[in-house]
Amino acid sequence: MPEAMISALLRATPTGRADRTAIDALDIDPVLLAEAGPDVSRAAFAMALNVALFAGLLERVPSGAAYVAELTARGGKVVFDHGALRTVRLPHGPTGALPPGQEAFTRILEPLGYEMAAVYPLDRLKMTGRAYRHRDFPEAIPQFFLSELHVGRFDPEFAEVAARVFGTSRDPLTPEATRILDKYAEDIPVGLKEAAAALPVIVSAFSRQHEPADVADYELLLTRSHEAGWIATEGNAFNHATDRVANVAALAERLKAEDWPIKEKLEISSTGRVRQTALRADTVERLFANDELRMVPGSFYEFISRDIDPATGKLDLSFDTANATGIFAMTSAGQSQQR
Repeated sequence: MPEAMISALLRATPTGRADRTAIDALDIDPVLLAEAGPDVSRAAFAMALNVALFAGLLERVPSGAAYVAELTARGGKVVFDHGALRTVRLPHGPTGALPPGQEAFTRILEPLGYEMAAVYPLDRLKMTGRAYRHRDFPEAIPQFFLSELHVGRFDPEFAEVAARVFGTSRDPLTPEATRILDKYAEDIPVGLKEAAAALPVIVSAFSRQHEPADVADYELLLTRSHEAGWIATEGNAFNHATDRVANVAALAERLKAEDWPIKEKLEISSTGRVRQTALRADTVERLFANDELRMVPGSFYEFISRDIDPATGKLDLSFDTANATGIFAMTSAGQSQQR
């Protein structure tokens, strides 16, 4: 029997063993898991990408990895709801060699079957969030919550520093990987060998692309925006990955009782149907310019419960501006802590 496509794709990534662990931990739709060659559908490629990104987040977030290990030891599975990442939009033009803001990732997501589902103004943070949902498997393939930091909404000093820090960004996509994305966009069949070669390159786009920042520049960014400071050290890595659970309120109470570093307040959407909380960001050591090391907030692990939308009879896959703003605070300086 041919090897399942998602597993075959992930063997090509540098973190193949971690990806295998992630496959075992995730509750993946059997239809996606069963897909076999010769060609790789955009849905299978998108799911493999998400598995690799989830595995990468667990490697950077010890608290999240510990929770997932405990869950799987009890026989549970993670329903991967969405991943979130942050981008920078300078007032004019690209961000170094990267396309501006979210365009650095819509060029990846849209060919793989994602479409924008909604826009969420995050005005207090001077950001805009957008939800991207997969057309083929909207409930089974994780969404992306893709946000942009609008540098033009800040003062000139901030804009000058942001241009200096983020303007050194390189473009990780190779012509070969772009060609595969173009084939998906044009609905041209993509074979396993070429898809497996493209996957690690596309995974590498979800990381920091700019040079290490000068500490003084980093500190100035932080005075105006914790989110800008976070992007300065972590780049376009997953800010968080989110586990869809049946009762997030009950889970939060249990984790508090067990002394996990859980957010104090539950975030509840205006409809009441979407409820979220998170573990505080783990602290990570990052290299700055001139070989200076600092401990800074890294990424984190989130939990969400979604109810049925009575208007559609389907799972409410929406987000909420107030919820997102509250969750983003998990990476603010002073919020993160080790378990």
